[in-house]
Amino acid sequence: MVVGSHGRHCVVETPEGTRIICHPRGKKLGVVVGDRVRWQPSQDEGVIEAIDERRNLLYRQNELRTKSFAANLDQVLILVAAEPEFSEHQLARALIACEAEHIDPLIVLNKADLAAPFARAWQRLAPYRAMGYTVLPIAAKPRAAPAAAAVPAADAPPPCALEDLAARLHGHTTLILGPSGAGKSTLINRLVPGADVLTGEISQALNSGKHTTTTTTWYWLNAAKNGALIDSPGFQEFGLRHIDPMQLAAYMPDLKPHVAGCRFYNCTHLHEPGCGVIAAVDSTDKSAAGLQSISASRYRIYSDLFHELRDGKGLGKLTASG
Repeated sequence: MVVGSHGRHCVVETPEGTRIICHPRGKKLGVVVGDRVRWQPSQDEGVIEAIDERRNLLYRQNELRTKSFAANLDQVLILVAAEPEFSEHQLARALIACEAEHIDPLIVLNKADLAAPFARAWQRLAPYRAMGYTVLPIAAKPRAAPAAAAVPAADAPPPCALEDLAARLHGHTTLILGPSGAGKSTLINRLVPGADVLTGEISQALNSGKHTTTTTTWYWLNAAKNGALIDSPGFQEFGLRHIDPMQLAAYMPDLKPHVAGCRFYNCTHLHEPGCGVIAAVDSTDKSAAGLQSISASRYRIYSDLFHELRDGKGLGKLTASG
């Protein structure tokens, strides 16, 4: 199994636990962390000959290139924080990519100890909780006892214990994605003691030097190897050019149920008369089927993404906080 990746080099772990640096045979053999591969020894390294069939592959694509995160995933942990303010557009993109590959997402909101910013962030995530996504509040960085002003607001929950999050990772292969400043490194080091040492060892083996941050790394959660966490960088932008704009609504759980109410089968949900999606935006009435309304912010995200994909751009920057 591939447990480390940096450019054309990767680290393969054998069933016995030995780790070997390997190189794919041929430029078209795109190997990613999580792949099961067949390899042969070559002097003190190895050559990957073939990749076993994948259950899934999470990747992003813009007009310039495709970037694969990892393969054979059970779930994706999308880490956002109360501060700095996260991009809802970027969160939506990651969720859509997960839906397209049938991978369960888990949204984790960090820095629950920052009362006012956390309350605002929790409220922004209300549409995602309403559509059935699991959203966990945590405080990944241990801090001194908070002052009275730092107690979570009444409309926001207290942080869950790190053990509760670890239990959700147990027995699963989980990719962790998060923007800069969300606390990803802190969380990984608390979930996997010594993770920074492992990262350094793999980077040294791959001779990646200062490019350590471009390395995708697999961490076993415990000695029994009954769960793993994959850290992958590159969340500063998340292109969805591989998504058909006419299929976009099907990957958004709050829009999807309303598509059946559209008058036209090829409705874009942007301007057509008799559109079930448009009618449901911020509607105060539930349909006979009890469907929830669509928030205006989520509909704006859909509209922006549809135009972006139709125009062939498919690129989203994390720097915007929309």
